[in-house]
Amino acid sequence: MQYRGKLEYAHARSMRTRNTRLYRLAHWPLWIWVFFLAPGPLTFSLFAHGFSRGNLAWLALVLIGTGIAAFRGSLPGAEPAPYILRFDEDKPNPLYRRVCYTFAWNAVLCFALLNLAGLIVASATGTWYLKQIYNYAYAPLCATILLLGAAGLLPRVKRSTRGEGTERRYFYGVVWAVVIAQTALLIVWRMLPETRVASLIKLAVFVGTLLAVALVAHRGALPRTRPIVPGESMVAD
Repeated sequence: MQYRGKLEYAHARSMRTRNTRLYRLAHWPLWIWVFFLAPGPLTFSLFAHGFSRGNLAWLALVLIGTGIAAFRGSLPGAEPAPYILRFDEDKPNPLYRRVCYTFAWNAVLCFALLNLAGLIVASATGTWYLKQIYNYAYAPLCATILLLGAAGLLPRVKRSTRGEGTERRYFYGVVWAVVIAQTALLIVWRMLPETRVASLIKLAVFVGTLLAVALVAHRGALPRTRPIVPGESMVAD
């Protein structure tokens, strides 16, 4: 599909040579959330039954690990200075960025795909198998995404930062679509009973929201979803 949305020009973006302490601190909770979601079945248990000792122990490990990484400037956005300054520069993509964005893709894609599978099964059969889906399908799906990331086949996790100006819009477009769709699904989940008709409504809301937000993101109407075309210097968030 040819892109006909809004563009950003690299030379028109404000240059930032240092990241403020507040800017760096604001990115830490994002990566806490990304890695906290990594054990899918444990996260499913959290939403189904509430906080447990396992969730608390994992959260403590994530806080320590990401806290050390953020202090050392080894989390995207928590660096003392922006790493990527030019749109089309063929610059090595650091390992910490590749690891972090791979796990971010996992957090975004795994839960959306598994919830979609659960909705489809419930709509077709009238029975919920979401717990079984998470128990048996999460590990293979997670492993597949991590392998794709390790091979550099996902946006923002390639060995070079040359395509950052377009890859960032794919990443943030998916994030916008999934987060808004998951929020809409949670609302209707709380409002509607566990019936077959209700499952069909939940499925329609989830898929419809995904498609609608994805279209808006494709047109560059959401923050960080516009392509950055080559020009002078830029700062990539």
